[in-house]
Amino acid sequence: MDSRLAPLFTPWKIGTCEIKNRIVLTSMGGTDLFGWMEKNHFDEMGARFILEVAKNNVGLVLPGCQPVYNPMFGQWLYKNEKMYDDLAAWMPKLHATGAKLFVQLTAGFGRSFTISKLMETLYTNKLLRVVSKPFMDLDKITATASPSPNRWSDKVPSRAMTKAEIHEMVEAFVKTAKLLKQAGVDGIEIHAVHEGYLLDQFTLKYVNHRDDEYGGSFENRYRFAVEIVQGIKQACGKDFPVSLRYSVLSKTKGFREGALPGEQFTEVGRDREESQRAAKYLQDAGYDMLNCDNGTYDAWYWAHPPIYMPENCNLEDVEHIKNFVDIPVVCAGRLDPFVAAREIEQGKLDGAGFARQFLADQAWVTKLIEDRPEDIRPCILCHNGCFNMCHYKGVPNDQSLHDSLNLSRCAVNAETMQWDKHFIKKTTSPKTVHIIGGGIGGMETARVLTLRGHYPIIHEKEKELGGTFIPASAESYKGKLRDLLAWYRREMDVLKVEVHLEDEVSDPHIFGDSPVVIATGAKPIILHSIKGYERMIEACEYLTGTEVGSSVAVIGGGLTGCEIAYELALQGKSPFIVEMKDDLIAQTGVCLANSSYLREWFALHEVPVYLESTLQEVREGEIVIAHKDGTQQTIPCDSVIASLGYSPNPLSSKGSSIYLVGDCVKVGNLRSVIWGAYETAMKI
Repeated sequence: MDSRLAPLFTPWKIGTCEIKNRIVLTSMGGTDLFGWMEKNHFDEMGARFILEVAKNNVGLVLPGCQPVYNPMFGQWLYKNEKMYDDLAAWMPKLHATGAKLFVQLTAGFGRSFTISKLMETLYTNKLLRVVSKPFMDLDKITATASPSPNRWSDKVPSRAMTKAEIHEMVEAFVKTAKLLKQAGVDGIEIHAVHEGYLLDQFTLKYVNHRDDEYGGSFENRYRFAVEIVQGIKQACGKDFPVSLRYSVLSKTKGFREGALPGEQFTEVGRDREESQRAAKYLQDAGYDMLNCDNGTYDAWYWAHPPIYMPENCNLEDVEHIKNFVDIPVVCAGRLDPFVAAREIEQGKLDGAGFARQFLADQAWVTKLIEDRPEDIRPCILCHNGCFNMCHYKGVPNDQSLHDSLNLSRCAVNAETMQWDKHFIKKTTSPKTVHIIGGGIGGMETARVLTLRGHYPIIHEKEKELGGTFIPASAESYKGKLRDLLAWYRREMDVLKVEVHLEDEVSDPHIFGDSPVVIATGAKPIILHSIKGYERMIEACEYLTGTEVGSSVAVIGGGLTGCEIAYELALQGKSPFIVEMKDDLIAQTGVCLANSSYLREWFALHEVPVYLESTLQEVREGEIVIAHKDGTQQTIPCDSVIASLGYSPNPLSSKGSSIYLVGDCVKVGNLRSVIWGAYETAMKI
């Protein structure tokens, strides 16, 4: 192991509970022990993930947050005693690893509850609202401190919780904690003053306008969180550890309006001064640890940092708050393990929180210990598998119900949380399988085929493996994507996959009866009808090195176009975006944490965006666009980049021994490519 990491592997204590090292698996929705958005039960899939991580040298495990009142079916968590019996029977397996487990409990989402189109229909139709109440009481689920707009939808506003409902919730926390202690868990974490969830909404001045004992003064706004820990300590004993998930700063300008790194703004939530006071106040109330980051659902990119956010984005604020408490402090949020180790050694931090990297590779800590960092499958911070809740103008969360109910899967690891569907099954009849195309889809197919016992051969027309993922990973801030590409290339070497470079295959039938996998990707959409289209630079051409001028028109405001515009702006150029839809990144599968960052960044940095506008002509030194009202506008520019999407480019149609993988079937994202490749390889 690299000696710089040694401080991560020193013991520490939370209250009287000794933890073997400083690595903390922080909570992720979907890794719950009692199920996620379904009838309460001991969840074998979540337990498997947690146990796998614990076996791989994690010190403290925090499963996905458990609502004490389940939004689905209106279940109180403490009422199903069989779950706790099942948990008690399982806990010795967890403790055999040497890890400790704190179960994270939450009061729910309040105004942050993710609303879908179906939920809008259920709420706005009076009859359906009544009929659906037994399994989804949106009026109760979305209730918050004071009447407030929902984060996702204007059609489902939040009402104020009654005092009776607050007291009922506090009682539920206490009863649940007592049962968890009896089941053998090592502690509890209260998802309270964090991320703009329900309990945090009570603390935030821009949400809480109550005039009773739960609103107004500082003490009143934090009363809900205080009553919970005091109740748990009374029921479970003062030595039973209770951690607090804590957002140091809200980083929020208002409803649905976050503040970006480095931005000068007026904080409407918890600012530094209040946070200093709150941290000490909550410690004195009985909390034994602060598990920290920043943000609210209105500033979601702080709690769920996309690749555009700086590494260690929350570290400075978390380290500052440690000066005001005597209890351990953990930091999470794009944390670099080497940086975390240094800060722990210097006494600036007590624990290091990691989440998504465990989805990509449950054994990554073990690989660090064994000095095998090159073997770690990297998380690319895409949110495509773990948390792809998507939102754009006029549309609530539009991810599929299946995706909403199955979080904490991973775009780069098809097996994670899908072991019932994705697992390696050895073949009984090994075959030579020809793969045409050496992009990510082709390499994933080859990897899985090899692990099954087949003999894949990759035929790649270019000089290196990677395909369109090479330009897709080219922007300066996409180092994690380049790490993934390096991992795949290394896997091909380690597994001794036969690779033929500069080997263009035009006819898959030349391989006779051998199975053939076509992974030839997609081709860019070209607007041949546009006068002067030949002057445009295609997105991949730019990303692979074609020079552009200072002022650049980006035609297409989907994710690729916005990322290109972002890169151009980072380089000091002057991009502007032309998009025919009424919002940027108006596409499914792009998590709000990612898309809102880019939209707000363009607004802050005054990058011109022309929505509901179409390209009419490309001229020397300018373009002509048409707006929704029919008016035309001529805009000067030095270069024009076309980012208009892609269409499938299969070499051949599917056949009895011919399989299609990735974008040559249907243009999607990295998740669809990798998962599809995995599934195809399992069919052969």
